[in-house]
Amino acid sequence: MMIYTDPIYWSINIEEPVILDLIQSPTLQRLKGIDQAWYFEPHFPDSKHTRFEHSLGVYLLLKRYGASIEEQISWLIHDVSHGTFSHCLDYVFDEGSQKEQNHQDNIFEEFIKKTNIPDILRKHWFDVDYIIDDKNFPLKETILPDLCADRIDYSFRTMIYYDKQPIENVHYFLNHLKAIDKKWIFNDFESAKRYAEVFHKNNDVFYSGIQSAIMHKSVGSCLKHAWNMWYLTMDDFYSIDQQVLDKITSHIETDAQLSIYWERMNNKIPCKNDPDNYEFHVFCKSRLVDPLFIDGNGIKRVSDVDIEWKTIIQTAPKYKEYFLKFEK
Repeated sequence: MMIYTDPIYWSINIEEPVILDLIQSPTLQRLKGIDQAWYFEPHFPDSKHTRFEHSLGVYLLLKRYGASIEEQISWLIHDVSHGTFSHCLDYVFDEGSQKEQNHQDNIFEEFIKKTNIPDILRKHWFDVDYIIDDKNFPLKETILPDLCADRIDYSFRTMIYYDKQPIENVHYFLNHLKAIDKKWIFNDFESAKRYAEVFHKNNDVFYSGIQSAIMHKSVGSCLKHAWNMWYLTMDDFYSIDQQVLDKITSHIETDAQLSIYWERMNNKIPCKNDPDNYEFHVFCKSRLVDPLFIDGNGIKRVSDVDIEWKTIIQTAPKYKEYFLKFEK
């Protein structure tokens, strides 16, 4: 047994042997060194939290709502294929998609089968192929604008780490949220609409805002240059953030271009968004949700009763684009 303390779900006793083994595995422990927010600290100070915290958070969310142990496991391990600086690798590798930010999803199955996770699952008599197939777990992964456990947990952490909202605001949503017929549903229109608006703000300011575009491009350029110069290997991208930072900084004084990239990614060089005068055309995945809620004896979406929100959902782009030019 272990007692895990989370800023959202407080202290929780974790007793399931398979969960304990997974948490203690090197594969999950590595996520303690991966920033959930890519490399946002220079852009949004005091926002740092890890992929490990988020992974445990989604597991705890599903546990709270009575999901099966298989679904809890599936979400506990869902982010293990994230490389250093998370979605920034989509701006390094050609096969990564800036618009979808899905590099880690594309490599997930191959990646996880090279870790010790399959051995842990088989030790506890779980089917590996079943666990890693998202189709088996409807609470886990859905297509936007639906809610899923991932979006719920990272939106809550955005509220407290980026937007600096009090934890009471997060608990308001938790207290109004239900899992019914394998769907996430709010118990009234007011809480559903309020959550949709919070998520919209999170998206516009943090997930796909101008600072996110600058961060993605600047970190991606720095990593790609370091890789092309053989300062980094492919294995480094699947280590931890600090290891990569240490290798980059060891070459800054002897590589002028790397020094510029380093200053850019650390928000030391101003950057503007100007479609008439730019160097880099950058895309950021955009995320909006249209939550379900209980309406009398039925279930509706926010857009079913709010015409303005319906327009926002129908016209929202799947990605945002920026035209960036750094001063140096």
